[in-house]
Amino acid sequence: MGKGGVRVEGNALLLGEGAQVRFMRTLRLPETGTHNLPPGLGEFPLRRVEDYPDTVPADWPAKGGVMLPVYLREAMWLSFGGTREPTALQVGVGKVCAVSGERWTGVLGRRPQNYLVLPRQPWLDGINSGTGTVRQFVAVPLGLGATVEGQVTGEETVGGVQLQAFPLGAKALERWREEERARAAGPGRAGAVPYGILPPGGHPGGHAGGGYGAAPAMPPGMPMAMPAPMAAPAPGGPVGGPPGAPAAPAAATGPERRSSGGPAPQAARAMGLGVGGSMRQEVYRDDRKAKDWAAEPAARVFIHLVTPPEWRRITGEEPPPSPVDRAAYTKAGLPWFDYYDEDGADLAPSGTLGQVQPVGEWVGADEAPWAEPAPGQVAPLGNGPRPGKPVQDGDW
Repeated sequence: MGKGGVRVEGNALLLGEGAQVRFMRTLRLPETGTHNLPPGLGEFPLRRVEDYPDTVPADWPAKGGVMLPVYLREAMWLSFGGTREPTALQVGVGKVCAVSGERWTGVLGRRPQNYLVLPRQPWLDGINSGTGTVRQFVAVPLGLGATVEGQVTGEETVGGVQLQAFPLGAKALERWREEERARAAGPGRAGAVPYGILPPGGHPGGHAGGGYGAAPAMPPGMPMAMPAPMAAPAPGGPVGGPPGAPAAPAAATGPERRSSGGPAPQAARAMGLGVGGSMRQEVYRDDRKAKDWAAEPAARVFIHLVTPPEWRRITGEEPPPSPVDRAAYTKAGLPWFDYYDEDGADLAPSGTLGQVQPVGEWVGADEAPWAEPAPGQVAPLGNGPRPGKPVQDGDW
């Protein structure tokens, strides 16, 4: 493993010396149709596994990493704002690559490409399932067969999310830094930020208060979506088996620590990521030479997903409230987004990931109300064409 390792700063993961990742709460899209980018509704809290040795499941310390709380069928996206230097980032969902659909190898591959190129890729909302589209990440328990892992591999034994970051090699990194210094020193570029690199917590487009990634100001009384009951797989049942009874909520009375010589911590209900609705989002092709990237990763980390009751039991903290009602959000006139990068080339979708079905096939139809955003609610981001129709000039 290269230098840098993994650090937690607030709710951000710092991978190596260049990459930064935040896990963002968002609205769950309908499982039919293709939609605009939903908003960011704040960050998921992150906690280090090593800080809770007496309350995490017994097999977690060996994996290390961090954990975050998520409701059944809650959606999320990964924000890379704050990334300062080029990074090849591998994203696994149950150790299935979210870009190529192949099993996790931990090695960079180009045929097919199995990583994201940061900072050109500003975020990732789901698996690379279609041409110019992704299917939204949605949390589900293991054992139903609904996760990407279950559908691609036929088994559900890993769960969670895996990240691994490769920096540029020494020569390529120095060359990039020289180019950025020259660009920043150019006319009118004093203090300029390189293309695609966002300040920590920043968002493209320069929108004040409520851009993509910033939680918009909610009107008073905005209703929250009812969290779906957390169904467990049948005891000893196969992947794809019927769900059992929902778990009873636990009171937040502090971490349930065991006394010396007491029983091992109880196993947390294992969670993974399935998919929901489709949205317009490109996964960008790498335009660098393969040899530009370092041979060894600078950092890797396992992200454990836990239910709100398990979060209370392990950490003693209250989880975030259940997600905002999506129909109420849209009816309140709050923004959705559309991102365009005229210089980026869309990576071909994965045939394997294109076959992954939404979680509704396992956990029931998504009957939450839905309202299409009005045209004026969709805010353009990136360097796309200016709105409106061009007017032709003549000889006058």
